[in-house]
Amino acid sequence: MNVSFDVDGRSISVSRPGKVLFPVDGITKQRIVSYYREVAPAMLPHLRDRPMVMERFPDGIDGERIVQHNVPDFFPEWIPRVRVAKKSGGHNELAVCGDTPTLLYLAGQACLTPHPWLSNREYPAVPDRLVFDLDPSVDEPDSLRTAVRLVGETLEELGLVPFPMTTGSRGFHVVTPIRGEHSFDESHELAFGVARLLAARLPATLTVEQRKKERGERVFVDYLRNGYAQTAVAPYAVRARTGAPVAAPLWWSELDSIGPASFTIHEMPARLRAYGDPWEEFADSARSAAHARSRLSRLREGTPGR
Repeated sequence: MNVSFDVDGRSISVSRPGKVLFPVDGITKQRIVSYYREVAPAMLPHLRDRPMVMERFPDGIDGERIVQHNVPDFFPEWIPRVRVAKKSGGHNELAVCGDTPTLLYLAGQACLTPHPWLSNREYPAVPDRLVFDLDPSVDEPDSLRTAVRLVGETLEELGLVPFPMTTGSRGFHVVTPIRGEHSFDESHELAFGVARLLAARLPATLTVEQRKKERGERVFVDYLRNGYAQTAVAPYAVRARTGAPVAAPLWWSELDSIGPASFTIHEMPARLRAYGDPWEEFADSARSAAHARSRLSRLREGTPGR
């Protein structure tokens, strides 16, 4: 049985809407579609015009996880696409989600978690944001929050505007918009420099060590997403974990009382209605990566940035 409905002039058909995608919680595909319809106004500005990788679970979160880059042949023609070069050669044809019908169609295809690129479809090789993924080695909330706050404070020292977000999983992201002026190699170099500075400032709590066995109990400042064709979980995206937690943009003032999976599909729509989107000013907050690199050099030399 299918359920069909119209949204913004498009007909959306959801097959097997009663299919349970979260077995412990009894959350169905239709419930996921309904969630994305509710959060679409806040979520779409963070997806619009971006190539996207789809994380799909057609048989539910206990079934096979499909990380889908290319748009399947059966997707309707009105789903936007962009052809992008692969790092290994050749091309992928990725979906671009810029409107509510596309978002709901993808949800109906059991795409629980959209993962957008850090660049837009017009200039896919030019990043316009940096992402720092704070990945804890142990369950130590205070150390994790300390790490998140230090990332934010350091980015502000560099003249950037940091935005915190729960991942809906184990950690937090801190994301900062940058002007689309440089290559991914340059943004990766900047992110790595920031991560190394953070680890030097708080070596007992933070690390850039990629090997888990070398991290001890420290928080890994993961800067590796800042490369061409890398992605990050979209704000407000559902995660494939029991309880259906979501990636939740935060105000900095909330950090001390919030955990990485504090919000689920059940609370988020009401939160948005009551308080709005903490990242509403994200697109207007882009700053110069070149200026940030200059300040970073001075900080690493021990002189305050100005």
